Amino acid sequence: MRAKPAKLPFVRGESKSAPIPSGLEERLIAFRRDLHRHPELSSLENRTSSALVRELESLSPSRVQRVAGTGVVVRIAGRRASAPSVAIRGDIDALPIHEATGLPFASENPGVMHACGHDVHATWTVGAAVLLAAQPADGDVVIVLQPAEETGEGALAVLESGALDGVSAIFGGHVDRRFVVGQVVAQAGPIAASADNFDIELLGRGAHGARPHESADPIVGMAALITSLQTIVSRSVNPALPAVVTVGVVSAGTAPNVIPDRATVRGTLRATDDATRALLQAEVRNITEHVAAAHKLEARVTIGSGVPPVINSEEAAGWAREAATATLGPDAVVPLGAANMAAEDFAWYLQKIPGCFLRFGARRAGEAVIPAHSPNFDVAEDAILVGARVLAECARRASAALSKGGAAA
Repeated sequence: MRAKPAKLPFVRGESKSAPIPSGLEERLIAFRRDLHRHPELSSLENRTSSALVRELESLSPSRVQRVAGTGVVVRIAGRRASAPSVAIRGDIDALPIHEATGLPFASENPGVMHACGHDVHATWTVGAAVLLAAQPADGDVVIVLQPAEETGEGALAVLESGALDGVSAIFGGHVDRRFVVGQVVAQAGPIAASADNFDIELLGRGAHGARPHESADPIVGMAALITSLQTIVSRSVNPALPAVVTVGVVSAGTAPNVIPDRATVRGTLRATDDATRALLQAEVRNITEHVAAAHKLEARVTIGSGVPPVINSEEAAGWAREAATATLGPDAVVPLGAANMAAEDFAWYLQKIPGCFLRFGARRAGEAVIPAHSPNFDVAEDAILVGARVLAECARRASAALSKGGAAA
C-alpha cells in the first residue's frame, strides 16, 4: 500500500469550537478506500448503502432511514428541539468507467469506478455527522447520502420521499482538482449549469448513392444542421452569459452507396440562468425546423428537460464562507473563476430549500489537474477531513443564524 501522505497543518489544527475526535481522519480514509474499492452505479448502490448504514448507526442517532431506493438519511439531534433544522448532502454513486489509477484500493468492479469523487463526498458527509454528534448544532441536522446523482434522478427522489420536509437550509460539496486541498469555493450565484439533452431525427427520402437527385438527403441536412447549431451560442446568446451547445452523437446510413432516409443528431445544452436555458431550447427547435425545410426534410425534435442550474443563495453562501474561514483560515475561500458548465442534481434541492453547494480543493500542490470522469481520477485524501469539518461548521452556523432569525455577515 502506498505511503500515507503527510498531513497539512490546517488539517491537524483543531479549533476550540470544534475539536476533532481521536482517530477520525484514519477512520474516514479507511472507509473511503472501501467505498472506492467497491463502486456501484446509479440506483444500484446496495453495498454502499449498507456500509453507510453501519457507519452511521455507530453514532446512535434516533433513526437511520432508507429513502429513494438506496439512499440513507439520519437526523443528528441538535441542542434545542425547537431550533430550525438544516441538511448536509453527499452523493454515493459511481460511473461506468474502467479505472486506470493503479491505486492499491482501485475498483474491484470491472468497468465501474468512482471517477467523480462520490466516494469522498459520501465519506466526508459521514465525517460531518460524526463531528455534529460530538458537537451538535442548535437544531437537528439531516444527513443525506443520496443515490443516482450521475443520472440526475436521486435528488428528486429524496425530495419526494419527504426526508427533507421542514429543512431550512442545505449544504453539499464536490471535490475539484483545479484547486489544492484547503481551498474552498463558497460563493453566491450560479455554481453549476443546467443540463438538457436534445434528440433530433431528420426524415428524408432514400435513394441510390449514384443518383442523389432522386433523394432528399438527410446526411447533407444533418451536416448543415450541426454547423448551424453552433451559431446559437456565438450569435444568439449574450456574450456575457456562459452557454454550451454540444453535439455528441450522429447516426445515419448503412452502406457507402446508399443514401438513407433518416439521420439522427443528439447533444446537450448547458446554461447558468433560466432565460438562457429557455433560449437554447427555443433556438434548437427553430434552427432545426428551418434547416430541415431548406433540405426538403421533416424534423422531429425532442428536448429532455434535465437538471436546472445550481444557484447558491446569498445567505447560505455567507454562512459557508464563514464556516470555511473559521475552519481553515482567512485565505481558504477562493473564487470559482471560470464558469462551471457541468451539471449537478443538487440544483433540485435549491429549487425548494435555500442552500450552498461548495467546491473543495482536491489535489496537493504541484500535482497535475486530472479531470473528473477520467479513468485516472483520484483525490488527495487530506480533502476528506477538510470537507467534513467545513460542512459540519456550515450546519452549525446556519442553524445558529436561523435560530436568531438573522442572516450571514
